[in-house]
Amino acid sequence: MKDSDIHHWLTLLLQDDPEAFRVVYEKTADHIYRTVYYLATNKSEVNDIVSEIYISMLHALPKYDHNRPFRAWLNGLIINQVNHWNRKGWQRLRLFTRNKQLQITPNWKKPDEIAIEAEQKNNILQLVNGLSAKLREVIVLRYYQDCSFEEIASTLEIPLGTAKSRHHEAIKKLRNRTVNSQFFKEAFHHVD
Repeated sequence: MKDSDIHHWLTLLLQDDPEAFRVVYEKTADHIYRTVYYLATNKSEVNDIVSEIYISMLHALPKYDHNRPFRAWLNGLIINQVNHWNRKGWQRLRLFTRNKQLQITPNWKKPDEIAIEAEQKNNILQLVNGLSAKLREVIVLRYYQDCSFEEIASTLEIPLGTAKSRHHEAIKKLRNRTVNSQFFKEAFHHVD
């Protein structure tokens, strides 16, 4: 989703063009759904959160600064809305379920390779799931959304140094948990 592709449609959307909403929805839906799914703690509420994001977008659109990257602005809306829902006491994040639904496995892999890969991903996602919301947000934005530290800082409305330190802290915790994880101890034991 490039800013140049969507700015025209955002302008038309402000003028109540019904076609514009359809186009903006088509250009943003996948990004919004996937990001919400990874950040939301209650997966059954993803559709409700996404609906709220589109309502927020329509209300906030007149204030959107076209000089600011649209993706960063949209990620800010997503983060704010997900945090709003998470504050209501939802369950802990379960990334594995979404990853399993999104996983596309090449046909040439053997079943045992697929099983091992799925188990590894499950263990990694469980480790990410164990991070605090602040650290998890940085990891999802950095590695799932491929955001730069500047984009992460802008999206989360935190200083650049804070984004980097949260990333460093998250990686450090993941590394420590990986070393201490029973799965990884067994995996390295079998390699010897």
